[in-house]
Amino acid sequence: MRFGLITLALLIIALVLRNIAVGWAPPRDQYPVQGISVSQSNGDIVWHIAGATGVDFAYITATRGADVRDANFAANMKGAREAGIRFGALHEYSLCKLASDQATLFVTTVPRAENILPPAVRLAFGDDCNEQPGRALVLSELNTFLNQIEAHSGKTAIIAVSPDFEELYDLGSGINRTLWLEGNFFPPDYATKPWVMWRASDMRRVSGVDGPVNWNVVRP
Repeated sequence: MRFGLITLALLIIALVLRNIAVGWAPPRDQYPVQGISVSQSNGDIVWHIAGATGVDFAYITATRGADVRDANFAANMKGAREAGIRFGALHEYSLCKLASDQATLFVTTVPRAENILPPAVRLAFGDDCNEQPGRALVLSELNTFLNQIEAHSGKTAIIAVSPDFEELYDLGSGINRTLWLEGNFFPPDYATKPWVMWRASDMRRVSGVDGPVNWNVVRP
């Protein structure tokens, strides 16, 4: 009986912590501008409901690598626009594809418009690519990609980089762009220069969106 009570207590504590985690966001008085990043994995989003729950902006996955367009990108872009939510397009970069081919996919998928936020590129290791080329090659290819998407968008891109990718390639000191870093609940400090955007949680639940979303804040 004692073991059962301990197990029950632990389950209750776990549920309480989970409920806290899925509803947590950094305080608005410290970070007034907060938003989400989403992809087709979040299903069909009801954007006007999401906007009413405090979503100020959204980064919407548009492309991956050199040959994958996100199936929900157009619908998400249209929904965010109609809901009055500022939005930008995000590309999932692949070390296994040529930068020029990835840029071509991005610029033929994402329209150029003044009201779209600067493009973002996410760099992280994934199961679909096991290559780890040298830093010089990565920086050269990434610059090629950035130059092409920036010429298309007319805006300077944002780099979203994971901790392990940054540890290996030190993009913070190699690429002169705004950094978007990640770290659940605690502000990240793993790059050589300060972040401008922070993915503060990948557990947040938002009305109008299926499943957990990445919750992001902008440094004031």
